Amino acid sequence: MAGSPTARRRRLSIELKKLRERNSLTCAQVGNALDWSGSKVNRMETGLGRVQPSDVDALCRFYETTDELREFLKSLARQAKTRGWWQVHGSGVPEWFSIYIGLEQDASTLRQYQCEVLPGLLQTEAYSRELHTCGSYLPPADIDRAVRVRMERQSMLDGPGGPDCWFIVSEGAVRRVIGDRQLMRAQLEHVLEAVERPRVTLQALPFDAGTCPTTGPFTMLGFPDPEDPDIVYRDGITDAMYLEGEPHVREYTRAFDELRAAALSPRRTTELIRHVVKEHTR
Repeated sequence: MAGSPTARRRRLSIELKKLRERNSLTCAQVGNALDWSGSKVNRMETGLGRVQPSDVDALCRFYETTDELREFLKSLARQAKTRGWWQVHGSGVPEWFSIYIGLEQDASTLRQYQCEVLPGLLQTEAYSRELHTCGSYLPPADIDRAVRVRMERQSMLDGPGGPDCWFIVSEGAVRRVIGDRQLMRAQLEHVLEAVERPRVTLQALPFDAGTCPTTGPFTMLGFPDPEDPDIVYRDGITDAMYLEGEPHVREYTRAFDELRAAALSPRRTTELIRHVVKEHTR
């Protein structure tokens, strides 16, 4: 079963929606039968807000589920109330990104394209701090928290059960100097060490790769349980977009595969990074 509170909440919402659809009912019909509003039922099925175990119990009795399923879903509702380790950092982790971290903790595969900066899971503390500080609206204390969370997230690359990660970055992300050349050299050396991990693959998209099927960075998360569908994540400065459903996943999978085909091989990517490191050493 999914481990993080976010993943449990998502699994619960998926199961509740399946139960309603299996009974060929609308949210409004279920709400009327239980003296609730249809919007409450919809919120429970979309994971917006916390779901009380007592409400899950009422829904399961209405749908006439087995006792075993009712208790399982109630346990998901109870466990979804717990806080993830990243949530203790408060405002250093905005709510829209907190959702992503919770999903990331349970992913079995992670596919990411970055066109401006190197992936967060491969960043050094100094590189990450420079990105958070530049043009940031966060106070220094929250920047410290945000950087700390990014560093703690990287433990999944070594821990048991972590995801298989495939990163594609533009050549510009490799060559762009963040901070100064000394900082950037240390960052690229860190990347070279990171790609030695068996579950980490990195490809660089060269400047002469031609037109590519994307307009910005994105991440695709896959999960070990077939009941938990893949999700596409795209973020901005103050918000994020979560895309689910077969059409979205299919098109982003196609885009990622085309980027992967156009990018340098992992070996040639390593050679490129080593070349840039030498340029920063002169």
